[in-house]
Amino acid sequence: MTEGSIAKKITLFALPIFFGSLFQQLYNTIDAVVVGNVVGKEALAAVTSTGSLINLLVGLIQGIFIGAGVVIARYYGAKDMEAVGKTAHTDLAFALAASVGLTLVGVLFTPQLLTWMGTPADVMDSSVSYLRWYFAGSLGIIMYNACSGIFRAVGDSRHPLYYLITASVINVVLDLLLVPAMGVAGAALATSVSQLLSAALAFHKLTRTDGPNRIQPRQIRFHRGYLREIVAMGLPTGIQNSVISFANVVVQTNVNAFGAEAMAGTGSYNKLEGFVFLPIQSFCMALTTFVSQNIGARQYDRARGGARFGILSCVSAAILVGAVMLAWGRPLLTLFDSDPAVLQFGMLSNRIRAGFYALLAVSHVMAAVLRGAGRSKVPMVIMLVCWCLIRVSYITITVHFIPDIRVVYWAHPITWALSSVIFLLYYFKADWLHASRRAGDNLPTAEEAG
Repeated sequence: MTEGSIAKKITLFALPIFFGSLFQQLYNTIDAVVVGNVVGKEALAAVTSTGSLINLLVGLIQGIFIGAGVVIARYYGAKDMEAVGKTAHTDLAFALAASVGLTLVGVLFTPQLLTWMGTPADVMDSSVSYLRWYFAGSLGIIMYNACSGIFRAVGDSRHPLYYLITASVINVVLDLLLVPAMGVAGAALATSVSQLLSAALAFHKLTRTDGPNRIQPRQIRFHRGYLREIVAMGLPTGIQNSVISFANVVVQTNVNAFGAEAMAGTGSYNKLEGFVFLPIQSFCMALTTFVSQNIGARQYDRARGGARFGILSCVSAAILVGAVMLAWGRPLLTLFDSDPAVLQFGMLSNRIRAGFYALLAVSHVMAAVLRGAGRSKVPMVIMLVCWCLIRVSYITITVHFIPDIRVVYWAHPITWALSSVIFLLYYFKADWLHASRRAGDNLPTAEEAG
């Protein structure tokens, strides 16, 4: 990532991430498609409406992994291979500990969390069953994300793709076998088993690789200095993920008030939106690694050039996918459920949000650049204010006076616009690269960090 064509390096690195994310997105989407067509709209509502709660519980931990990836990439760019290894082992030690905690929280507190979200009674039992089986597989979710982050930090985005393709095929087979017999619990079990498989494959490869990121199981432990770096870099992103997910839980709570059809239609659109936005997310993940490695190598002009290319590419892709959604939204939503009431809610959400994807892309790509530059607190604050405080306040106040679901749907474009303006002002006015330059020039050695 520190030499050669900027556009080519980022694009070739982003492509496997895109296909890997595509297959990962297939996990829950296949669950939704099979459940919606085999079991019914109440079961579909249970599967599709739990995404915001899952992201709330998983988001903080995933933010730590993003921080670990930035730290590993920075050391890799600086050619400090001992530090790369110690950071990777610390990352996996954190993953194991976090897996235990997430399993306990997810299994024990699911009913209470769903009650706080105002989940309707006709959907409650299915939602509890789905989430408990899903969180029973927390080890797979967390370990795969940790392992794939280690691969990407050293420039390998291909191996995570191979493992996700294998796991996705197994997920499809298990869905078809288990959902008719077990309902939504079968869908969650299929996902959990598939995620555990992808994690096992990724971990096995890390123990066999010849690179500096090779994992030796007996050395998986917390190295205090590296853990401090990972947390310092990743905690702001984790907090950002959690508060945004909390805001989306509030959004989902308001959607729930409009009934099972609204839950199913909105949830189906959210699943679909997760697919169409994958190109932007993949570029953003590649950009974080690119910027971090080049700052570690003290190639600051190259880091700035990568940021410019990433911004232009992501905004262009967002405009394109927005146009596709506006043109083909209805037939795509029909894949989940052809019920006219469900489709009505899905299409209403589509018409309001798809035209503003460029604003969402600006916020995501700017956050990716700043994380790679070691400025993860900036996107945390911007998104905390715009995507949490303002979004929740807008919904809470406006829905009270105008009880219309369109008010809820408009919360996203409004807050995307606000965050985009603030990010662009910061990018062009603040001295973010010089701050990164100082951070890159003062990387601790392995002895200092350990």
